[in-house]
Amino acid sequence: MSPVVSPGNLTHMASRPSAAKKPPPAKKAASKAPAKKAAAKKAPAKKAPARKAAAKKVAPRPAPSPTGGIYRLVRAVWLGVAHAVGAVFRGIGQGAKNLDPAHRKDGVALLLLAIALIVAAGTWADLKGPVGDLVEILVTGAFGRLDLLVPILLAVIAVRFIRHPEKPEANGRIVIGLSALVIGVLGQVHIACGSPARGDGMQAIRDAGGLIGWGMATPLSYAMGDVLAVPLLVLLTVFGLLVVTATPVNAIPQRLRLLGVRLGLVRDPAEDEFAFADDERYDEQWREALPARPRGRRAPAPEAYDPDHAEQEALTRRRGRPRRSAVPQPDMDRPRDAVDVAAAAAAALDGAVLHGMPPSPVVADLTQGVRVGDQEATTPTPVPAARPQQEKLKQDTEQAAPEPQRPRPGVRDLTKAPPAEPRDLPARAEQLQLSGDITYALPSLDLLERGGPGKARSAANDLIVESLTTVFTEFKVDASVTGFTRGPTVTRYEVELGPAVKVERITALTKNIAYAVASPDVRIISPIPGKSAVGIEIPNTDREMVNLGDVLRLAESAEDDDPMLVAFGKDVEGGYVMHSLAKMPHMLVAGATGSGKSSCINCLITSIMMRATPEDVRMILVDPKRVELTAYEGIPHLITPIITNPKRAAEALQWVVREMDLRYDDLAAYGYRHIDDFNKAVREGKVKPPEGSERELQPYPYLLVIVDELADLMMVAPRDVEDAIVRITQLARAAGIHLVLATQRPSVDVVTGLIKANVPSRLAFATSSLADSRVILDQPGAEKLIGKGDGLFLPMGANKPTRMQGAFVTEEEIAGVVRHCKDQMTPVFRDDVVVGTKQKKEIDEDIGDDLDLLCQAAELVVSTQFGSTSMLQRKLRVGFAKAGRLMDLMESRNIVGPSEGSKARDVLVKPDELDGVLAVIRGESEG
Repeated sequence: MSPVVSPGNLTHMASRPSAAKKPPPAKKAASKAPAKKAAAKKAPAKKAPARKAAAKKVAPRPAPSPTGGIYRLVRAVWLGVAHAVGAVFRGIGQGAKNLDPAHRKDGVALLLLAIALIVAAGTWADLKGPVGDLVEILVTGAFGRLDLLVPILLAVIAVRFIRHPEKPEANGRIVIGLSALVIGVLGQVHIACGSPARGDGMQAIRDAGGLIGWGMATPLSYAMGDVLAVPLLVLLTVFGLLVVTATPVNAIPQRLRLLGVRLGLVRDPAEDEFAFADDERYDEQWREALPARPRGRRAPAPEAYDPDHAEQEALTRRRGRPRRSAVPQPDMDRPRDAVDVAAAAAAALDGAVLHGMPPSPVVADLTQGVRVGDQEATTPTPVPAARPQQEKLKQDTEQAAPEPQRPRPGVRDLTKAPPAEPRDLPARAEQLQLSGDITYALPSLDLLERGGPGKARSAANDLIVESLTTVFTEFKVDASVTGFTRGPTVTRYEVELGPAVKVERITALTKNIAYAVASPDVRIISPIPGKSAVGIEIPNTDREMVNLGDVLRLAESAEDDDPMLVAFGKDVEGGYVMHSLAKMPHMLVAGATGSGKSSCINCLITSIMMRATPEDVRMILVDPKRVELTAYEGIPHLITPIITNPKRAAEALQWVVREMDLRYDDLAAYGYRHIDDFNKAVREGKVKPPEGSERELQPYPYLLVIVDELADLMMVAPRDVEDAIVRITQLARAAGIHLVLATQRPSVDVVTGLIKANVPSRLAFATSSLADSRVILDQPGAEKLIGKGDGLFLPMGANKPTRMQGAFVTEEEIAGVVRHCKDQMTPVFRDDVVVGTKQKKEIDEDIGDDLDLLCQAAELVVSTQFGSTSMLQRKLRVGFAKAGRLMDLMESRNIVGPSEGSKARDVLVKPDELDGVLAVIRGESEG
């Protein structure tokens, strides 16, 4: 029977529409009936669709509303107009043209300009309508009578946002300063207008200082009266003005004086001070130069000089004269005529312009129309006010100067320009006379090129700072990048750690940092010497060239007269690296092929030629490669031709040992501890040879020995070379003998322990392995260098090496310097540096009648590379005594090594050197 459905049941069913969708109870029971295994298999199948359904619900994105599209369109149009307006303002002048686009705030600036325009229309033109009423309520009600200045203030802030948005650190200062300035001024206006109260009506407050002035002046007037309130508001106004202009209190007089100078109300006192200081300095130096007595023999005067002044040519020796500098000073050892002083003044003008300093009026006056070399000195018009002071100083100088020891020709008036007719001047005013009446002039720095200014910051640096910050944030390290110093090759980023953060947290992220900045050559310094910060050195994508001429010009400007000062390059902080070889005192230069080792040697030799005369420094160059140092063949600084034979190099090192012993004999005989003290005594005449001796004492020059490839010497004659190097490095410092050893194979068999112990200064370029870096520097680091001059410099006494970019000198520059030195004088070689075979003939008497037998034995041992006494007995058919004697003779001539019991002796000569060995045994030339 069908069930009866009542109207009440129909109503109830209609109110529950979901009941029809539920499965019948029979189906529910059937779904619970299966076994546990079936339920386990079906359970994941039921959950999977649920996840997909949930994912499908999240996936759909809401349809873009028309309001969002209109907003983006308005924003794009607004920013486009803002960028155009900003470009117009930034195009005025040179200060903001290269602004990074990431720092621009043109949108905010345009908004401020629009508000300023609206406020100006409401306050200046009495704008009607709702906008005008709003401006009157807000601006006029707040600022009172000074509402006319509000648009100007908003426009100034907008222009600052356009031109200097990259200086957010000044925003807080400017906000505080402007607030204090506005409050102070409006408070004074309110008091000046009678201090209206709220009971007088809003219009009275608007006609005074507005609500801001009323709010500031009313409490002060009520508490202390107008007599004290006005000074306090004036002090507040002055405080705001000082804060806005970033002016310290102690600098107020100077700023006021500069403002008066710019407005033309006050005369600049700095001109007279500088002129008087320069005149006084040159006056004192001229007084000291008047009674000076020239030393040494006199050289014939050049043709371009006046015959009347030929006797006044400068002749001094090393350590007895001030060396040339970027701002030459008058020579203290001799008087100068007007032409010499004019030439020095022209050079001073060049140095002043180079280093960014204004030349003195005296220098500007002296260099009018003067030619130095091929350049004419062009100076600005001298200050007229300096004339009376110059005349007065000249009169005082003529009255106070003592009479010279011998009659002197008249000196021209130095305060007047020299004659206008052209006159050839020498390239350098200071010259040095060598032995034999030879005048030697140092090369001019104009032979070396000038480099451009280095960059201090680039967009790549900002990207790396962001990458480092991201790495620290991702790995949850409390550290931040506080700054960086950009060098020519690498940039060092300074990272400061938070409290309780280990330094190891940074060093453990080396690979992650290298991955983030896309550079494998990342080097971490923990900590930076002298700072509580960790340094991260990352190579620059745009490397810069370091010119040798720039480094030497800095040495000239520092007035350093050390002849052994050499230029190495520029460090990470942008400072030039220079060091004296006399203080190092020996140096090891090592690096792989192409790392910049040869360029460093070229810069070292060129620095010596630019700063030292042959009487200052003599050199011995050893070049087993035969091609590296050939450009310096024939320079007068050489004491022997460039040595290319490794055996001759070993003999030259032995001669250096003998020279060292001779120098120490003189030091001990005359009671001096250093060669500089002995040379000074010789020049002053305090040291004289013994009576009856025909020897003439001469100052000893510094002796610099440069070995370009130490590994080749150690392969040919390791024992002799190592013994000579160790002896020189141990003792030769006080004798003025210094070694520079260079090698591209820094292994332990080349750079032995004895050599490392006695060569304290190291310069490591890029190496191929960590072991090579430890051999050179005794620490890692060189294996992470990027080559092409990138090096680590560890001078004697330093704890940590300094990373630097080695200087570079072109072949054309080297050729120009060498040509100048060769034109000055020809080299004078020593015949006893490379020992020939003459001394070896003295021991030929030991051979006696066994010469032919010894030659056969040497040929047999060298060709077979086997040194045995029993082998000689069998091959030569001699007895044991004769074979033993032949072996001893070969040992005394370094053909075989010493006896080691029953073992065969080591053969020290290679088969291709047999002809030379036989020639030595026979007493012939090795040829």
